[in-house]
Amino acid sequence: MSSTLGSPSAAAATPLPVPPPAATRATSPGWRDPRLWVGVAIVAASVLTGSRVLAGADDTVAVWVVARDVGPGERLSPDDLVAERVRFADDTRLEAYFTAADALPGELPLLRGLGSGELLPRAAIGAADATDTVELSLAVAPLLVPPSVGAGSVVDIYLSDRAERSGSAQPAVAALSEVSVVAAPASAETFAAGGERQVVLAVPSDDVAAFYGALDALGDPVVTVVRR
Repeated sequence: MSSTLGSPSAAAATPLPVPPPAATRATSPGWRDPRLWVGVAIVAASVLTGSRVLAGADDTVAVWVVARDVGPGERLSPDDLVAERVRFADDTRLEAYFTAADALPGELPLLRGLGSGELLPRAAIGAADATDTVELSLAVAPLLVPPSVGAGSVVDIYLSDRAERSGSAQPAVAALSEVSVVAAPASAETFAAGGERQVVLAVPSDDVAAFYGALDALGDPVVTVVRR
C-alpha cells in the first residue's frame, strides 16, 4: 500500500491564504472640495429662509385698548389703557387708532363713550369744546334694547306712538342719531317700575329739548334702541 502523504494531489487540495486588503485612511475634505461648498450654500439658504419666515410670522402691532368702560368727557389715564398686539388685515386701518408707540393726548377728553376691550380710536379724542354733552336717562322695554348694547355702544333712538289706532299710523321716527351709551345696566340691576331697562346716553345739550318735545307729543310713546 502506498502512502498519500506528500503526494501532489494532497498539496493541491490545501487552500492558499488570501492577503488582506490594504487599509485606507479616512481624510477630511479640503476647502477645494465642491461638496463642502454645496453644504455651506444649503445651510446659508436655510438660515436666510428661516429668518424671513420668522420675521413675517409676527406682523402684529401693539395698540392701546381701553381697560374699562369710559364715558364722553372723561380724560384717560395710563391706568385706563393696556397695550395689546393686533393684526390688521388692511394696514390703512391702523392709522385710525393709537399705537403703543404714540404719545397719548391725556389732556383731551373723550368725544364718545368706549367699552372695555375696545381699541382707542383717534376720532374719539378731541378738544374740550367738542364735548358739550349731557347724560340723558331713558327707561326702555328690555325687548326693545339689543342685548349687546352696553357702555360705549353707538345707537339711534326711535320713537313711536302705541296709542295711534288709525289705519295710517305714523312710522317710528329717529329722535336721536349716533349717540353714545354711557351705561346700560341689566334690568335685574335697576329698580325701574314695570321691568324697564335703563339706558343712559351722552346727548348733545342742544338736542335735549327737541327730544323731550317729541316724546311729550306722543300719547303712549314707545322708545326703541337701535345699535349701529
